[in-house]
Amino acid sequence: MLAGVLLGLPSGPVLAQTAPQDPAATSQPRLRPTASPILVLDSERLLSDSATGQAIDAQLADRSAELAAENRRIEAELTEEEKDLTTRRATLSADAFRAAAAAFDDKVQTIREEQDAKLRALQDQANTARREILSAANPVLVSIMQEAGAVVVVEKASLLASLQAIDVTALAIARLDRAMAGDTAVEGGFDLGTPDPTAQPAETPGQSPVAPSVAPDGTANQPSVSGN
Repeated sequence: MLAGVLLGLPSGPVLAQTAPQDPAATSQPRLRPTASPILVLDSERLLSDSATGQAIDAQLADRSAELAAENRRIEAELTEEEKDLTTRRATLSADAFRAAAAAFDDKVQTIREEQDAKLRALQDQANTARREILSAANPVLVSIMQEAGAVVVVEKASLLASLQAIDVTALAIARLDRAMAGDTAVEGGFDLGTPDPTAQPAETPGQSPVAPSVAPDGTANQPSVSGN
């Protein structure tokens, strides 16, 4: 009648786990980016390999495991309650049994909605955390662009091929970790990876360094990197 009513709820980890790290991605990052008008970033690796991303992944994994364990406990309790109702059926009138079965059905539906809401909330937390990491990485990426004389950072997943030399993922991870650890006290509590003001921007052969545009009020417009 009602067996398996909660089988639709996850009984294992409810959030995807981070994929194993590519061994080729563990090499030491360069201290400065290669001069290039175009840079490449693997945003998924930035999220999974940065210290902040790994810490958030661990927290979400713990909460995911707790929710899965709670789902298993609830399912076991409801299974026992269903068995008890089936056993008592012989001692109940038809009307009494229908009322008891309807009440049990309503209870199951309410619990399922509550557990589904918890899962959605956990998934929303994961998505929010990802956006916050990318937002924190934005000034770090802008700094790297300025050092390289770059005008754009392209998502690696959207490329068919690119040279490893223009991939700044490892450098971005290292600088983001340093910024989030607060090694350098700057406005907002982060080390934004601002380059040495005495250092000259890197140049590619035959190309002038990219300078920020100037607004009508005389202030410089800094480039920005989308966190989407």
